Amino acid sequence: MTRAVATRFRLLASVLSLLLLAVILAAGGLWWLTRRSLPQLDGAATLPGLSAAVTVGRDALGVPTVRGASRIDVARALGYLHAQDRFFQMDLLRRRAAGELAELFGKAAVPADRAARVHGFRTLARKTLALLPPDQSALVSAYTAGVNAGLAALRARPFEYYVLRVRPQPWLPEDTILVGYAMVLDLQDLQDKYELMLATIQDSYGRTLLDFLAPRGTELDAALDGSTFPRPPVPGPEIIDLRKRNPRTAAATTPRREPALLPEAADGFAPGSNAMALAGSRTASGSALLANDMHLGLRVPNIWYRASLRWSDEVPSSKSQVPNPEPAAVAHCVTGVTIPGTPLVVAGSNGRVAWGFTNSYADTADIVTVEPSSIDPILYKNGADLTLMEDRHETIRVKSGAPVDMIARWTVWGPVIGEAEHNRSLALRWVFDDPAALNLNLLALETAPDVATALVLAPGLGLPTQNLIVADRAGAIGWTMAGRLPRRVGYDGRLPAVWAYGDRRWDGCLPPEDYPRIVSPTSGQLWSANNRPVGGDDYAKLGDGGYMGAARARQIRDDLAGITTPARPRDLLAVQLDDRARLLERWQKVLLAALTPAAITAQPARAELRRLIEAWNGHAAVDSVAYTLVRRWRTGVADRALGPVFEPCTEADAAFDFHRLDYEEPLWRLVQARPPNFLTPDYLTWDDLLLAAVDDVLRWADRQNRPLGRLTWGSRNTARIQHPFSRFLPAPLARLLDMPAEPLSGDNDLPRVQSPTFGASERFVVSPGHEEEGIFHMPGGQSGNPLSPFYRAGHEAWSHGEPTPFLPGPTVHTLRLHP
Repeated sequence: MTRAVATRFRLLASVLSLLLLAVILAAGGLWWLTRRSLPQLDGAATLPGLSAAVTVGRDALGVPTVRGASRIDVARALGYLHAQDRFFQMDLLRRRAAGELAELFGKAAVPADRAARVHGFRTLARKTLALLPPDQSALVSAYTAGVNAGLAALRARPFEYYVLRVRPQPWLPEDTILVGYAMVLDLQDLQDKYELMLATIQDSYGRTLLDFLAPRGTELDAALDGSTFPRPPVPGPEIIDLRKRNPRTAAATTPRREPALLPEAADGFAPGSNAMALAGSRTASGSALLANDMHLGLRVPNIWYRASLRWSDEVPSSKSQVPNPEPAAVAHCVTGVTIPGTPLVVAGSNGRVAWGFTNSYADTADIVTVEPSSIDPILYKNGADLTLMEDRHETIRVKSGAPVDMIARWTVWGPVIGEAEHNRSLALRWVFDDPAALNLNLLALETAPDVATALVLAPGLGLPTQNLIVADRAGAIGWTMAGRLPRRVGYDGRLPAVWAYGDRRWDGCLPPEDYPRIVSPTSGQLWSANNRPVGGDDYAKLGDGGYMGAARARQIRDDLAGITTPARPRDLLAVQLDDRARLLERWQKVLLAALTPAAITAQPARAELRRLIEAWNGHAAVDSVAYTLVRRWRTGVADRALGPVFEPCTEADAAFDFHRLDYEEPLWRLVQARPPNFLTPDYLTWDDLLLAAVDDVLRWADRQNRPLGRLTWGSRNTARIQHPFSRFLPAPLARLLDMPAEPLSGDNDLPRVQSPTFGASERFVVSPGHEEEGIFHMPGGQSGNPLSPFYRAGHEAWSHGEPTPFLPGPTVHTLRLHP
């Protein structure tokens, strides 16, 4: 080696050493700052504005019990805790609703900000705040002060801000309202895609095929009132004949891709939940039992923050000579889950009443077809008048980039969200564009004495419209809708309509006395799984916002009916963890029937698939290969049978995706009836189609680079619960931020809802007055700081379904907050 080469190598080694040293120093500095941003757990701290000292006791999982003199004091302290444990999460929630993520993440976040800015949620939040009654306004102010005090008390800001090289902005009262709008965005569709899909089907084929492909209900529904819908007939060749293709479209000349080459469809995973209750007549304690697991996207940290709040409502006299007076004896206690950014317990128990929610899929939005003026397209018909479109200007600030200006065009009914034929616009009429739709009335459930009171409160709760199931200490149970529902005039709201002539409209909101309610049915049980809950006139009041299929609800209903001994919390936990694949049982039988000796002789590779399918154990279990294969085959059958049917729809609307529909009933009926007019020329018989779907599975399996017998459900359903930053980091570093990548049982159409990134965001069972017997699970831990002992605390119990207490455990850390 020459001296010059040796010199170059030494120089290179020096540069690399310096780079390595720089990386080590940067990593060490970030670790030190992250360590400094851990919250104070013990000792004393000052929290200005308290009327008396507040005590915060944390258990071994970091779950706080907050004891104070008043609900306002407790809210102030909760804000302090939220900020210390979860401020970055709170910041993302408010920014998501306000359309301000690009200020943190740059131009990549601009599309999300554009979508939110159309509705102007920050302006709405300010209007909502102004409408709050004085007690709620005072609560928000106290909580806001607590948040800012908690953030200021950290010795360093949360580590995410150092990575992003920005400083956290103070919390504003309106930001608490924005967190509520962030939940609205999680649970409702800003584009009303379901209604647009129904309209596309009707435009492509007419009402007969729409009623068959997207029925309002079926004979197998699990509604609380027992209502069902009659089966529409299978449409004949006069309606649709795929052997000739549909003459109303150009689909006959469009080549169809092989289903096995398409990405795997994620059927049915949409925001939802399970909730169920047993009356006291069916429990061991005589008090009612409630279980709730709210299904949301899983992330780090988790959306929920556990807390137990206790207060006396006895505010110390201003003339007290005691410097930091203690709160009086506890008069109120509420335990459950909170959302960082708000001062409310969203679901839980107050010792007399327990409550839980599921997303309702009631129809709270409508597409209005806007009739343009022939004089000027910026004018539109509104009764006898021509009205000018309103342009709302927004400016999105972008980190390391130029600001982005945008215009949201509005009508009197709502924002314009699309275009229709004949130069018409589509506007969205949505309950949450009214600032009065959101409030903090949920606060009243924290002190509700019984089921009857809770059901009366429900219509006024300002939240995304939910199924509310409640249970009380006396043994009563009840169901109703919580949140606003529109009162429609002249139409049912299932399809877009023209409102210009006044014969179709909303006449305000449904009055509270018209809300459907069910109280303590003779069966002693209630259930909700995002399915249609009622029929008849009550169904007409709720409308159809795209209810989920009935399979999960039916299985929960039957599981509850199967509890024949006095029930305890573990009995309802067993229902929540039920991973039996009841829906796919019939499909497994059809698949076995299709794999005849002749079919296997024609394609020998089908023999091993049949052998594995015969080992079916009926569970979506981590070690089940049969479940993986049957599920994949059913999806392939849907792609081959329904894909051609919906080709005219996808041609009309590129965003159309039939997998978002509950297609189980029409697909099953086609496979049973086997009408020739629903077969394309690709197949001579329905057996050919079913076997083609089998071969799709085999081709898919070949691409997985592992033997067919090792394609377990757990290998496909492995947890991917990530911190927002981990996807940009090397795997070893990402593992420091993420939850463990464990295989998980469960799926969508059964009680234990689970995918790698979606599932039970919490899981609890509780009987009011017997909270010490309750059970609680949550993915992830209390803290958002990866160096905290509480970052993953409790996650393993959630993964494995191990019972852990609903109430906080013995106090391990005690922090006293003084005025």
